[in-house]
Amino acid sequence: MSHIRKSFDRRDFLRATAGTTVALAAASVTGVAAATSAAAATSGVPIPKDRIGVQLYSVRDKVSSLGFAVVLAELARIGYQEIEFAGYTQSTSILGRQITLQEIRTLLDDHGLRAVGSHVGIGNLRSNLQAELDAAEILGMPHVGTANAPSNTNTVAAYRAAADEFNVWGAAATARGLKLYQHNHSGEFAFATDQPSVRLYDVFLKNTDPRHVYLELDIYWAYVGQYRWPGFDPAAYVRDQPYRYPLFHMKDGDANAASANGYDIVEFGAGDLPYQKFIRDIGPRTSHLGIWEQDTAPNASPNPPGSFGAAERSLTALKKLLG
Repeated sequence: MSHIRKSFDRRDFLRATAGTTVALAAASVTGVAAATSAAAATSGVPIPKDRIGVQLYSVRDKVSSLGFAVVLAELARIGYQEIEFAGYTQSTSILGRQITLQEIRTLLDDHGLRAVGSHVGIGNLRSNLQAELDAAEILGMPHVGTANAPSNTNTVAAYRAAADEFNVWGAAATARGLKLYQHNHSGEFAFATDQPSVRLYDVFLKNTDPRHVYLELDIYWAYVGQYRWPGFDPAAYVRDQPYRYPLFHMKDGDANAASANGYDIVEFGAGDLPYQKFIRDIGPRTSHLGIWEQDTAPNASPNPPGSFGAAERSLTALKKLLG
């Protein structure tokens, strides 16, 4: 399957929607961690198979053409439980106007779905943070985050400065009973240009406050990072600080030595990323919500009906993996 960087990728999507305005204290985190740890220990699998989510970027073609009402109904029918947003807009031709956040919340409730988080442009966190937190409250989601890199400058100083920004935003989220998170791609695992022995992700992790800043590990992109900049184990980050990773992105990759990334994105279950080993290695200390995503163009799925078909087949494969 072709490489993700086609004509319009996630970062382009976030920039295009950046103008849309849309954790708890340490003691609370400890309480939540204890409860989720007990659940994980009971099941032996730290990713509950009955709470698998979907990142709506994976079905962005359907959101654009059919709207949230149709998309959320179909995802609920397929069996998804949690929804992670990638913007709150749809074509105005569907309603004759733009849908409101409260209308989206009503659709979620009507279909028994829960909003778990949202990817917003990092510029919106800088300029419209309270509006983004308002949106999270309206939609009833406990997390709000960004899929942008902490900084576009790959130096230690830039990543430290970015960590300071995230700490401020995270404290504001905590004050509202929400958790701020950052979602990685592969570039965060590169080495700093000014200190070639220092991994950028490590700088960000070390300098962000664990009481206020959380991570959504995109497992596929972490393994791409391992391929491009060897010397770390993606599972070790979770194993060492499990409570900082409430969310995972679970997408599959098929090894391809001809690709600069080492893998091509494919439907879940069609690739060979070492998910069983990853799950075993992170351990059952706490529970992490698994969110399916497929970054490639929605119509790239080999079989009909496009992105909905990919969503259904991938959910089946995820449930089989998680037993």
